[in-house]
Amino acid sequence: MRFSVMRFWPGVAVLFSMALPCARAHAQTAAPYSTGAIVRHKLSPLASQPVWKKLEAFSGALTLQEFEKAVRDIYADGGTSTPPWSLEPASIAVNTSDPAAPTIKVAFRPPNEKAAETARFWRRADELQPLAGRPPLSDVHIGIDPGHIGGAYAKIEERFLSFREGESIQEGDLTLLTAQVLKARLEELGAVATLVRDKAEPVTTERPADFSNVALTTLKEAGVAMPTDRYEGVDGDAKILTVQWQGEKLFYRVSEIRARAKKVNQQLKPDMVLCLHFNAEAWGDATQPQYSPMNHLHILVNGCYAPSELEEEDVRFEMLQRIFSRMHDVELPLGESIADGMAKATGLPPYVYTTKNARRAGPSPYVYARNLLANRLYECPVIYLEPYVMNHQETYQRLLLGHYVGRTLINGRLQSSAIADYVRGITDGLVRHYNSKRPGAP
Repeated sequence: MRFSVMRFWPGVAVLFSMALPCARAHAQTAAPYSTGAIVRHKLSPLASQPVWKKLEAFSGALTLQEFEKAVRDIYADGGTSTPPWSLEPASIAVNTSDPAAPTIKVAFRPPNEKAAETARFWRRADELQPLAGRPPLSDVHIGIDPGHIGGAYAKIEERFLSFREGESIQEGDLTLLTAQVLKARLEELGAVATLVRDKAEPVTTERPADFSNVALTTLKEAGVAMPTDRYEGVDGDAKILTVQWQGEKLFYRVSEIRARAKKVNQQLKPDMVLCLHFNAEAWGDATQPQYSPMNHLHILVNGCYAPSELEEEDVRFEMLQRIFSRMHDVELPLGESIADGMAKATGLPPYVYTTKNARRAGPSPYVYARNLLANRLYECPVIYLEPYVMNHQETYQRLLLGHYVGRTLINGRLQSSAIADYVRGITDGLVRHYNSKRPGAP
């Protein structure tokens, strides 16, 4: 759920947002919270019921004022709905949706006491050793998540773009190439860099056919009494009403991201994850795509939860984990530094959200808070990058050439590789952030 697919990609349907609870619902259409109502284990697709008692480990991590500020500035969507918790001076009582234990309490820290340390695998810049003459990113473990899958899955993902027979670009392939170039550069700068995906294959062992029964149930619950099984021969957006289309979305939008989260949280355990993507604007008929005059950049941190999302037990739990872990204290300055590096390297203007599913986070016009599956499930700071519009004519021509060294003639002027600029922007931002934050920094 990289972005609002209705906004950027053709042929993607409204029903998916309506039928699958983890898809984004606008705040103004969402039902308000009711702190008295208890819904039994309402979960997002493929989610497990959270272990609510784990939140008790965060007692003493935040003051009441710190919690309220984080919610107000980053995690709330700006609406006026009553949240699914109640605040007292000494604690927060969170609705669990479990009749047997309807609330869980987490104690706040008194303002004059030192914050309690909580268990986590990731480290802040100020927790690293001084450089002492070593390369600028020494000791930092960076996970690199190349967005989407690519390869044989690109058309299923609707991340395949071709303007002429015999040529095409695929987002999953481009992000993997970018990740490989970035990994090499980060290692030159002293970092440990690990790819979450290292080939054009899914991380999940599940496949679309594994979700046929869930897809069928989803469609029937959405009011489609007799869903069509396959979308071959089905015209336009009617394919959304097929079991095949819904099963594919559960495969690559949900199962794949959950598998990557498990790998990040249980195996890789990095200090941060960089989620690499390329953006796009609507291009009309996929068989006769249109160029867009727009080309832009934005970066996402986790936040901006809609009321309908927080009705889901797992989403509510995961958001609170992020707040009490203070990930926003790392994500915001890190995102701003990388945004500055990316803006200088690419020359792209900021993308401006006009929908309610994202909000500005901090002073940078490039940085937004948005609740996506990856930046919620990965249990460490996550920076989610969205540079370039792939169906912008000049960008498309640059991306067709892949990665190259130096400059080549495109549209009558010498231009560097878009991938090289992408990588340079990230690394410049990371070096600037760590040079200013780690011990011994000037």
